[in-house]
Order: sequence, then structure tokens, then C-alpha cells
Amino acid sequence: MSRVKTEAIWQHEQVLPYILTRLKDKISEITAVEKILLFGSRGRLPLERWNELEGKDWDVLVQAKCKLKNAHVLVEEGYHLDLLVLDESQTEKFIQNMKTKELFPLNELECLMTKNEENGKV
Repeated sequence: MSRVKTEAIWQHEQVLPYILTRLKDKISEITAVEKILLFGSRGRLPLERWNELEGKDWDVLVQAKCKLKNAHVLVEEGYHLDLLVLDESQTEKFIQNMKTKELFPLNELECLMTKNEENGKV
């Protein structure tokens, strides 16, 4: 999800909020954003093991009021991001048998990072 600057990919506490806020704002101009989820590799692995995913892109699913075709046009050139924008029923069907991490409106990563800080793991 970073510009082709791989060392920035792992700064999720800095990169994710910036990129996803801009992405959410762009989508909100077209349709209401209900949820933002990570799926794929990062959706399955615990946050502390993300270093195993070096060089892999980010799989982001945005649940909105309506599906957006060609959602990749919302992503600036140079970002490693696979983006789907689906409606609620399509989202439920897509993630039915998959682990995800919700980033909006519930920010599971923030919860995990806070818990790790409290337990002295960061």
C-alpha cells in the first residue's frame, strides 16, 4: 500500500490511516462507506507477523452503499493495493469463509496495537 518504497509498507500505524482516509474520502464522494476490511494475507495473520508478508500487496475491501466497478482507478499510481468496493450483500458473500481485519468503523488494528503496547510487546 505504500508508494513503491517497500520500507514504508510496514509502517502501518502511519501509512494505513493516511491512505485509507484518503481512499474513504474519495469513495464517499460517490457512495457512503460502511466498512473497510483487510482480507487476504494480512486479514489472516496476526499484526505482529506482518513482517512475514514483506513485498506483498494489501487486499482492501470497502463495503459501501453500492458496488463500484473499476475501483482501482481510485488508487494513485504506485501504491501496492488491491481494492474491491462492494455492497453489503456482496461483502457478506465474499468474506463468508475468510478471516478479515476491520479498519473502519471498528479499527481492529488500533485495538491490537493498544493491547500490545499495554502488554509491553511493541
